[in-house]
Amino acid sequence: MYHQHFGLNEAPFSIAVNPRYLFMSQRHRDALAHLLYGVSGGGGFILLTGEVGTGKTTVNRCLLEQLPDTTDLAIILNPALSSTELLASACDELHIEYPKDTQSLKALTDALHRYLLDNYDRGRKTVLMIDEAQHLDFDVLEQIRLLTNLETNDEKLLQIILIGQPELSDKLSRPELRQLNQRITARYNLQPLNLDETSAYIRHRLEVAGLKGDRRLFDQSAVKQVHALTRGIPRLINVLCDRALLGAYGQKQGSVTRALVRSAAREVFGESNSEQQPVAAMKRWWVLVAILVVVGTALVSVGKFPVDYPKRAGGEGEVSAPVVSEPETTEQSPQAMQAPVPPKWEFSESEGLAKLWLAATDLPSPSSLCPPPEITRLSCSTGTARVWNELASLNRPVLLETVTKEKFIASVLVFRIEGSEAIVWTDQGLQWILLADIADAWTGTYRFFWQAPTAWEGELSLGGAGAAVREIAQMFATLDGMALEEVTSFGPALEARIRLFQQGENLPVDGHMTQLTLLRLNDRLGIGLTVNRALARAQNWQGVR
Repeated sequence: MYHQHFGLNEAPFSIAVNPRYLFMSQRHRDALAHLLYGVSGGGGFILLTGEVGTGKTTVNRCLLEQLPDTTDLAIILNPALSSTELLASACDELHIEYPKDTQSLKALTDALHRYLLDNYDRGRKTVLMIDEAQHLDFDVLEQIRLLTNLETNDEKLLQIILIGQPELSDKLSRPELRQLNQRITARYNLQPLNLDETSAYIRHRLEVAGLKGDRRLFDQSAVKQVHALTRGIPRLINVLCDRALLGAYGQKQGSVTRALVRSAAREVFGESNSEQQPVAAMKRWWVLVAILVVVGTALVSVGKFPVDYPKRAGGEGEVSAPVVSEPETTEQSPQAMQAPVPPKWEFSESEGLAKLWLAATDLPSPSSLCPPPEITRLSCSTGTARVWNELASLNRPVLLETVTKEKFIASVLVFRIEGSEAIVWTDQGLQWILLADIADAWTGTYRFFWQAPTAWEGELSLGGAGAAVREIAQMFATLDGMALEEVTSFGPALEARIRLFQQGENLPVDGHMTQLTLLRLNDRLGIGLTVNRALARAQNWQGVR
């Protein structure tokens, strides 16, 4: 194996979970502290979320090693179970006897309750850990909540740890699960590593594998490239670094360079448009898209809004000196006008998200923007697009995720797209820039804020039911100026009304209540800020740079 070539005792970047390689960044230490705090408490729920590959399982392994010997643990790895199956699995894990082949929730609950009481009398704690909990159905989550009703006068008899991807938090925030959400005593969302942490992570794994002295197997440019391509997700870092070291070994090189990382990324991630596609491949795609857009027709009609259009230089079609949205009051010399300072339109993720919030709502900025607090009634949606037309059709300010020349994640706030240009927010105000100037850096991911109906979970169609259906039916009644009796299900009448609306808005006509149909319905009812209103707001911003 290649590890001998580099003087290592073993391969340092195996994706197998090994507690010896646990890298305790500050966020990992915080996650572990939250878990330990929750387990040591008086029972209830502990919530750990994080994107795939961020290290949730590794942190949990570390937690298990630190649990006292007086703890009995049941681990559910496959949550695609019914309520009965989940209780039976928990009983099996804890070696609890119950009537075989029973389908009675009461029989299973009674058996579990007796076991918990016996454990409590013996001075032992019982912990139920459920992995991939975002796949749990609502009725199963409700049944799990009911398990925490098993208690004494002093404490809960069962501690439950829910582990899942970020959408688990979204699911638990739904009104139907508010009782469960209120019982969560400790929660933590494990974020990917930043650049410094990525560098320390790579060094840590190499040292555990036996790297001696001050030798560096990854130069700084290679580390930056690894971070840009993996977004700081440890599992992807492992895969990419392992392949890069193998490439260096094959070429008989003593260290990994940026070029080797790029070559490894092509082999590991491929050239297809996958979630973790290399930035270089993405750039080639978006350059092609930009060329197609430039020669195409305007994608959206242009409304009136208080922003000056940039003038064009004669003949060549180049954009002249950018026009600042706020009027200039000081005179400039001819030399200054001929050589303006280039505008900056890329901001950090947090800065961009804060500006997007200002463009979307008058509400004060909360501590959590994506997702925002439920009280704001706003939703933060994330999507991916291949063509600019998909962004223009949203008719809202969008925040594009980009990668800077230094391979850092950044963001660009786009208000309007027209033909081959876009109005963006820069450090000099609102300005037109060429889409081709953004396309080279854009990853294809975007965000925007909008007001979704109550309990909205995604596309609705014939046969659907719930609070979202009732609210959508009322929205159409308001649009039509009609009184409406309460609607409890998505029936043929609502489907026909949606088809008529979609036809009038030049949307795909399928009778389904899609997000795009809802956005257009919001526009017709004056709910939320469209592009034109957001542009007018943006001109009044002061000190937002």
